[in-house]
Amino acid sequence: MDIIPDNTININTPAKINLSLDVTGQLGNGYHTLKMVMQTISVYDTLTISAVTGTGHHNPVNFTMNKELPDKIPAGKNLVYKAAMLMKEKFNIKTCFDIHLDKNIPAAAGLAGGSSDCAATLEGINKLCRLGLSEEELCKTGVTLGADVPFCIKKGTVLCEGIGEILTPLSPLPEIWLVLVKPCISVSTAYVYTHLDVPGLKYHPDIDGMVNAINAKNIKGITSCLSNVLETVTIKEYPLISEIKTFLTDNGAAGSLMSGSGPTVFGMFENKEKASAVYKKAKEKYNNADVILCHTIQ
Repeated sequence: MDIIPDNTININTPAKINLSLDVTGQLGNGYHTLKMVMQTISVYDTLTISAVTGTGHHNPVNFTMNKELPDKIPAGKNLVYKAAMLMKEKFNIKTCFDIHLDKNIPAAAGLAGGSSDCAATLEGINKLCRLGLSEEELCKTGVTLGADVPFCIKKGTVLCEGIGEILTPLSPLPEIWLVLVKPCISVSTAYVYTHLDVPGLKYHPDIDGMVNAINAKNIKGITSCLSNVLETVTIKEYPLISEIKTFLTDNGAAGSLMSGSGPTVFGMFENKEKASAVYKKAKEKYNNADVILCHTIQ
């Protein structure tokens, strides 16, 4: 996070993957209760926030992007805009903001790109306006905007419970190389959760086993515990996701899983060389998909 002299801040906002995702119940307000392990990865959007003073600037928040999102969400409904407006109202900030987002993380992909951008907006305004808010205070504000936002503020390797707001940091993972394949399909998170038969789930991920494997830095243990109950809905709707998982494991991935509600699938590899070779193969095979070579980060 770099502060530039003219009251501007640049922030790289990283994506995440789910190493495991279990749905444990549903609350009266429609939210589902979750137990999951999330991991930050080296795929970034870049957010530039400028504090603007002077009477000539009439918009409280002027938000622009380098590309239009597939679902054509208007600027006023983007989480970045909402986060900036919430900070202005909650902390009575008179300053106006010009915010520009360079979008690289695939949208509607299960990678929390929108939540990460939202988290960075809260952090950036906190820093620019010298509000002095703690990480915990930012998380409390963030969860009102989205369940993944508190994790995107914490980052790293984290056990997330509740609706995503109860966070327990885990031992940092060693660097693991990944190939991500996001096919050219859009998955509605709301659709996936609405069609998830929680009482009828035949299995639940071994989250405790995943946590133990992470704490022991046991990569084989981590890959054997990869599990996501949302696959039961998304794969039924889009069998291509299952095909991509098989492609990655057939080509040497130690494990493969759909992230979030999909459709992005990732494969975990022993080293960068293996991952790079499979990345090239995946680019050829899935030439209409977003294919990304990256690694876990802390």
